[in-house]
Amino acid sequence: MKKLMSVFVMALLLSATVFANDDEKKPVKKAADKDIVDLAAGTDFLSTLVAAVKAGGLVDVLKGDGPFTVFAPTNDAFAKLPAGTVENLLKPENKDQLVKILTYHVVPGSIKASDLENGMEVETVQGQKIKVMLSGGKAMINEATVTAADIEATNGMVHVIDSVILPEM
Repeated sequence: MKKLMSVFVMALLLSATVFANDDEKKPVKKAADKDIVDLAAGTDFLSTLVAAVKAGGLVDVLKGDGPFTVFAPTNDAFAKLPAGTVENLLKPENKDQLVKILTYHVVPGSIKASDLENGMEVETVQGQKIKVMLSGGKAMINEATVTAADIEATNGMVHVIDSVILPEM
């Protein structure tokens, strides 16, 4: 229960800092001098994503110049997958499948929440498209809800999502 409460408090704090900005029309939080990987590595509730990025050999890519937009699933998002899925994907023999899933969460370029349009489709680094739905003040990426938006890193933008989105395999 304490761990769940800690994750909830961290999510609230992250959400509050994301939207805290002098210009209310641009809710962007700059992650100081951190690239996408360092930003995620410094966020407890993204530790599963960081482990997956390492297992997939994508650290150097996501530390590159970019810009990239990453739809970053939380630890709870990974926990929604069937039991054993994450552990299985992290095995070296499943690296290709892991990379396909991870690169499906990455879009070339830096996309802010204000750039998203209802019904738009965006091609991912993996090659397939994700669909954006806007409704009731919320953004959905496929079936995942964006829970924190416009977290700016030195090499792109991060949007936290509540589910792992899966490409067609």
